[in-house]
Amino acid sequence: MRKMGVAMVYGVVTIFVIVIVSSLLISLLLRFTSLQEASMSWVILGASFLALFVGGFVSGGKGKEKGWLIGGGTGVLYSILVLIVQFLGYDTTFTAEQTMYHVGFLVAAVLGGIFGVNMTTPSRREV
Repeated sequence: MRKMGVAMVYGVVTIFVIVIVSSLLISLLLRFTSLQEASMSWVILGASFLALFVGGFVSGGKGKEKGWLIGGGTGVLYSILVLIVQFLGYDTTFTAEQTMYHVGFLVAAVLGGIFGVNMTTPSRREV
């Protein structure tokens, strides 16, 4: 159980690092080019899903078993942290649209966890 918790923390830290780096890059693009935020919405959404997938992948690779559970836990932990920041910082909860995004993020993290376990665990098949 402790191994799974450590793996999920690694995954969430990975997610936040990717989100911070991609936010910095996108904000620099918006600042120094003529791009508008509305034209970047799909790029931002894609970067978010990619961050959750990679975070699930890292947590699945670190946990080495039950990738769907570790990836799901990573996605849930990320969503809870975002909800806490939003609730305490902005005094609002998730809207219906945000809830749908976070369900998608959960699916991306679960898939990442499954792939992470299968890519890092040696095959046990015998010929």
